[in-house]
Amino acid sequence: MLEKEFEYYLKNQDALVKNYNNKFIVIVGESVVGAYETYADAYFSSIKTLELGTFLIQKCTEGEEAYTQHFHSRVAFA
Repeated sequence: MLEKEFEYYLKNQDALVKNYNNKFIVIVGESVVGAYETYADAYFSSIKTLELGTFLIQKCTEGEEAYTQHFHSRVAFA
């Protein structure tokens, strides 16, 4: 689900950053259909005209930080 949109972002990340740096972009298929200052703006604007599950909201920045999450735990095993 939304693999096509994410692949489009990855393949075009450098060009997209030049046009939309630090914006939240909305991708449908292989097209950017909107660019917003906040995730909330992107989401609430998109659901007015697009069906949930048909678009990807991606923060447009350089590097992997925009699409990589790191989780840390304080759990210690003895």
